[in-house]
Amino acid sequence: PLRVKRVIESGTSACIGEVDNSTVLKYPLTAGDDLERQEAERKILEAIPPHKNVLGFKCSTDAGIYLGRAPNGTVAEYILKSGKRLSLQQRLAWCRETAEAVAWTHAYRVLSCDIQPIILLLDSALHVKLSNFQCKLLADDGTVFVDGYSMELYPFSLPGDDFRADVKTDLFALGCTIYSILLGHTIFPEIGDRDEETWEKVEERLGKKEWPREPHICSAITVKCWEQQYEFRGEVVWDLEAIGPGTRGVVCRVDAELGVWRAGRQETTSWQMDHSSLKSTLWFV
Repeated sequence: PLRVKRVIESGTSACIGEVDNSTVLKYPLTAGDDLERQEAERKILEAIPPHKNVLGFKCSTDAGIYLGRAPNGTVAEYILKSGKRLSLQQRLAWCRETAEAVAWTHAYRVLSCDIQPIILLLDSALHVKLSNFQCKLLADDGTVFVDGYSMELYPFSLPGDDFRADVKTDLFALGCTIYSILLGHTIFPEIGDRDEETWEKVEERLGKKEWPREPHICSAITVKCWEQQYEFRGEVVWDLEAIGPGTRGVVCRVDAELGVWRAGRQETTSWQMDHSSLKSTLWFV
């Protein structure tokens, strides 16, 4: 495309090109391809209000989708490939930021369907930016309104129905992602190469609730994600906030018709509905 200076990343169906220091263009490998998925992604991005941990949407044209730039690559690259020694504080910050981003998109009826470290981008200050929105936007009644046809991939997918997509499948993948961020590898690394045969072994273990036993500071949270014990989108954020000092309190209000989740050190653990505020606002304290 005319405005692209260079290609930053290239996937199976799309490329990411640098436009300037703050903007990239996501465009199909072949002009005119995947127009349906591009249109779905545009509609989904337009449905999500701005959030500090969600990759910014700028505009969409015939050329593709213009997005904010995250110059430090992905969390997966930073942890698994760079060899950098990361503090526990940094890893926990990424876990919290990821959970906040997922909770925010869920509040607007958007299911990621692809939560894993390779879709978590890092900005210039190493803050997480959730990306890849060829996912699902739900209607008021819970049916799929816009479908980008993404789905969780092994080993981040809930065993069972491959086509199931809901809050709990997203949270299962979030648990796997938290595990990977903290430990630097995916679940059950001892099984070896990730092919169909080894996935069957992993699926068998998960089906029997034989969760990974390697201890980490968020073990209770990841198990609750895997066992589908979380009922509300903000509960994971609350549990992560409660782990230790140095965390930011978060209070989030979402449109009354969507419901409300609140989390913060000074608040109770009860989840409340607030029908007095019809405007979406976000406070950090």
